[in-house]
Amino acid sequence: MKVAIIIGSSSDLEHARQASDTLRIFELAHEVFILSAHRTPLEVMDFAKNAEKEFSVIIAMAGKAAHLPGVIASMTSLPVIGVPLSASISGIDSLFSIVQMPTGIPVATMGVDSAKNAALFAVEILSLNNPKLRKKLKEYREDLRREVLQKNEDFKRGESQ
Repeated sequence: MKVAIIIGSSSDLEHARQASDTLRIFELAHEVFILSAHRTPLEVMDFAKNAEKEFSVIIAMAGKAAHLPGVIASMTSLPVIGVPLSASISGIDSLFSIVQMPTGIPVATMGVDSAKNAALFAVEILSLNNPKLRKKLKEYREDLRREVLQKNEDFKRGESQ
């Protein structure tokens, strides 16, 4: 089980880091690539056509025209998770580019700049056939639950604003 994280530009590295940090929590192998659907189309095609040899899920992040997730999805049968980035007009252009895929070439689309959720969705996909990973995901969610309840208690005691 290995996840590919692909960003269209080095300016998107912070988003890749967020996804990478999340995957590390679950001890999932992953690799980050900088590949542009517009500036390196041949390399994107080569990656997508060969991805199944090494990866189980692909997270593709892009801003502006945001064709990267869709182009990759058109050349692989692996699940592709698209993350629209707020490179311009608050990421709405990117969101529309990724979410409006034609029938037959789906891309699971996260919210704008939601790299962490993309990584968690990859974990969910991979946990379908991995009880150990599913257990870690349930523990992660239980930790989130406890954190919210603790903040609620802190607020009631006036310890937090």
